[in-house]
Amino acid sequence: MMALAGVAFVGYGLVFLVLALIGSGFELGVHMLDGLTRAELAGTNPEAVYYITHLHVALAGFIIATGVAVAALAWYGVRTGQLWALVTAVTAAVVALALALPMHYLGGFAHNWVTHLAPIYLATLVFVVGAVLAFRAMTPKAA
Repeated sequence: MMALAGVAFVGYGLVFLVLALIGSGFELGVHMLDGLTRAELAGTNPEAVYYITHLHVALAGFIIATGVAVAALAWYGVRTGQLWALVTAVTAAVVALALALPMHYLGGFAHNWVTHLAPIYLATLVFVVGAVLAFRAMTPKAA
């Protein structure tokens, strides 16, 4: 389950990348900023649009890299009972999500909650269930 969630993180990052380069120019569930589409914003401030694209491409890379790391740690380490791999995979996911998610609740921009955050929350739920099951399997049972 943890590896599957890692693959889902990679998929989310790829969608993020495609939207930045050839899609709306913004994230999933974000179609406008301050009432402006990407094209309208580019008409008034092309440098800001390029900067947003630059950040989205970089962020997509980090999302994809985190997904690859989590999937590999889960598949090659957690699956073989390596506690260090479980701790590392959980730490990587927790750090990424703990830094990324709070900003979404400060009201700084309009977004469709379902399309913007639901995919990553679903992948996170799968990851957490997998991590709990893996930890329980690795922990010695009390007699």
